Amino acid sequence: MQDDLLSQGLDSDIALVHERFVTAMQQRLPRMPLATKERYFALVSTLVGKLEVPEELRDIVQEMMSTAAAILMQEMNASR
Repeated sequence: MQDDLLSQGLDSDIALVHERFVTAMQQRLPRMPLATKERYFALVSTLVGKLEVPEELRDIVQEMMSTAAAILMQEMNASR
């Protein structure tokens, strides 16, 4: 019973953070350079595609680390 309540609370907290994330990105997108938008889209679309497949979250994170690292390095180098 306690675990169910905790789980439901976390579900609600996660949903709220997702909403905040969407709002924050909607505010940033108009000012974001095109190249950054392309890299961001590549990262997010890959992540969402992997999340749509029923796979362990740990496995998804491991796969995404190399993808994200390459995109993050591109972004860091583009900002200089």
